[in-house]
Amino acid sequence: MKIQILTLFPGICAGAIGESMLGRARERGLVEIEALDLRQWAEDKHQVTDDMPYGGGPGMVMKIEPIHRALEELRTPKSKVVLMTPQGRVFNQTIARACGSVEHLILLCGHYEGVDQRVADHLIDEEWSIGDYVLTNGALAALVVTDAITRLIPGVLGDADSAAQDSFSEGILDHPHYTRPETFREWKVPGVLLSGNHAAIAKWRRERAMELTRERRPELLKE
Repeated sequence: MKIQILTLFPGICAGAIGESMLGRARERGLVEIEALDLRQWAEDKHQVTDDMPYGGGPGMVMKIEPIHRALEELRTPKSKVVLMTPQGRVFNQTIARACGSVEHLILLCGHYEGVDQRVADHLIDEEWSIGDYVLTNGALAALVVTDAITRLIPGVLGDADSAAQDSFSEGILDHPHYTRPETFREWKVPGVLLSGNHAAIAKWRRERAMELTRERRPELLKE
């Protein structure tokens, strides 16, 4: 799988894609991830990628021309182009899993006040959001999406069962986790986890997961 993050601030991405799981996955050739500077597709000498909004108002709007040129060069018949924007479909684990069949993902990052609407209307396949809040730039959102998708690629995680047991993998939150020491101050690990009874442990984990979901994310149980 190849993921390209198209942004005005590739430096924001450099550390994240070179560290931890993402860095190891790239080194092992399981995924190709790169952050590309959109300014290289701006044709004027000042590499201008934004301009004042028609109709007036605060902020600057990203221009369509550099984006169009970038996508003309990068896009292939196997590409999926996604614009990261607060107006997009909310990204979730289901979407992350569906990306397993995508060979080439281009994540276009919005900045400033927004992106010329003609980009969304004519140049992309989907719009995604990572939540109901606004970030300074879309590169941070693109990194969240990149991490969520990459960890589902076979071989990326050390334990193949880890992703299958994550929160949302079954439509509910994950169960609580514990490790050594058995007792810290007066706080003890639940006895069932020390019992060796795998059926009882599985039942306890499922019950706690359902309990947490009802308490914190009840809407997940209605879907």
